[in-house]
Amino acid sequence: MNQKKSPKKSGRLDEIVAEAKRNQELRNAGYRDRALKLFPHVCGRCGREFSGKGLRDLTVHHKDHNHENNPLDGTNWELLCVYCHDKEHGRYSEEAHDETGAAESGPDASYRPFAALKDLLDQKKNS
Repeated sequence: MNQKKSPKKSGRLDEIVAEAKRNQELRNAGYRDRALKLFPHVCGRCGREFSGKGLRDLTVHHKDHNHENNPLDGTNWELLCVYCHDKEHGRYSEEAHDETGAAESGPDASYRPFAALKDLLDQKKNS
């Protein structure tokens, strides 16, 4: 059976979600402002410098990946450009995936699309 939420319940849920988003934005703004005051405006990985409008591309990375861990001295933060930040989280996701064993690697692919390429090129050259 397909049950619809009453407008009253749906409205309350929307309020809760909106409030959670506002609180997260306030938290993020707070630690980002502090990090920008504490650290030079340079990506901790690639070394690119940021200023003016480009400062929006500099993000705060939580070293322990816990966004609730925001010490006032910034010991859990590093400034990363958006590109290095994405790369860092991608690397972290892959490591976490490997540690859980969820990504059991199967046999290597057996299809080799370019296996006969050298022979084909040699044939063409000799024709």
